[in-house]
Amino acid sequence: MMTLPNLLTLSRIVTLPLLAFLLWWPDWAFGYLLAFGLYCVMGITDYFDGYLARSSGAVSRLGQFLDPIADKIMIATVILVLAAQGVLRGPFVGDMHVIAGLIILAREIAVSGLREFLGGLQVSVPVSRLAKWKTTFQMVSLGALILGKALPGWNVMAGDLALNVPHNIGLITLWAAAALTVITGWDYLRVGLKHMD
Repeated sequence: MMTLPNLLTLSRIVTLPLLAFLLWWPDWAFGYLLAFGLYCVMGITDYFDGYLARSSGAVSRLGQFLDPIADKIMIATVILVLAAQGVLRGPFVGDMHVIAGLIILAREIAVSGLREFLGGLQVSVPVSRLAKWKTTFQMVSLGALILGKALPGWNVMAGDLALNVPHNIGLITLWAAAALTVITGWDYLRVGLKHMD
């Protein structure tokens, strides 16, 4: 059923190749500025598709299926492209920031599998408030990392080290999202273990 909320959700999926294209060249600041704008629009549609579906009574099975998939594909696409292009690199630990991205991706895959398993048992796992915070941290962190490449001159000096403000905010919130990812993933796993032999 192609309602407006479902069309908004589908628009996020259809737009992902363009977002990935814009992120492919980390030295192209203008491309990253366009990517940041597109990423923000995609985030706004993520909010409004759910809001419109609930407020208009247009919640559908298609929407319930597509919305979390669109979110996960968007997060995974941005993390993978940023990792591939060396954007998940920062002071003190270098490329180790990629580990935070891997934690997020591993949890999303594991929880999706767990939900599918529990769905077959007719067990519903509601999204917790902490999981919503996790998603917020993920969205903020990736947006900040994109913005950091769009504004390469937005630096502060820490001794002899020039730190790009949005980039470093992005790395800090990426680790915060990874920590929340582990906590919420464990919560889901505990529910799942109760239904396993």
